[in-house]
Amino acid sequence: MPAQLATISEDFHAMEQRDRLQLLLEYANELPALPEHYREDPTLFERVEECQSPVFLFVDVDDDSRVHVFATAPAEAPTTRGFASILVQGLEGLSTAEVLATPGDFPQTLGLTALVSPLRIRGMTAMLARIKRQVRERIAG
Repeated sequence: MPAQLATISEDFHAMEQRDRLQLLLEYANELPALPEHYREDPTLFERVEECQSPVFLFVDVDDDSRVHVFATAPAEAPTTRGFASILVQGLEGLSTAEVLATPGDFPQTLGLTALVSPLRIRGMTAMLARIKRQVRERIAG
């Protein structure tokens, strides 16, 4: 698991279970705003259909093979927004190889499965799968 994601997982596990939702809400409030040039072209973004809330993702790979993940999620869906923020922050700047090597079950490692519905965990798993697929497409393209 990439170090950034391992640190996030460790942060969740360092807390009492009842406090983990608060940390997730903090991540929801920290979802980075989209850069102006991406706000102007929403067609770049892919909807994550598995999420109940409208979540959209876009992955960019720069010339140094570093990954940049962008996401939008509504403020009124803090759990989903928190999951998107964790992935955006946890994968930002990693190499394509590091992102592709990220375990697909990373969402289950956060210690939230007893606190949020399985549907929400599946949504985050789908976000990660789409990010990895977009990375593969960028490498191939």
